[in-house]
Amino acid sequence: MNAIVIGLVLALIGIAVVFVLVSGVKNITNGKSDFKKIGILSVPFVIFVISLVVTGGADVAGVVTMVVMMLLMVVMIAFTGLKGTFKF
Repeated sequence: MNAIVIGLVLALIGIAVVFVLVSGVKNITNGKSDFKKIGILSVPFVIFVISLVVTGGADVAGVVTMVVMMLLMVVMIAFTGLKGTFKF
């Protein structure tokens, strides 16, 4: 019984992901999306794929992605603070 419910939940999640992707492609083709936003949102996925290829395991790649994204966050916060301090 639990396996059936888990399968149905995963199927619904898969269907939702497909609809989100189709909607996103439709918005891109209609010119409603900004490519800078799309590029920024794709950074974690690109980092995950690169770390997956390098490490070979999804669990290690997930941790590497999290660490890299946290480091990028710290760098961007520091850059924003410096930019505000020195009025670039």
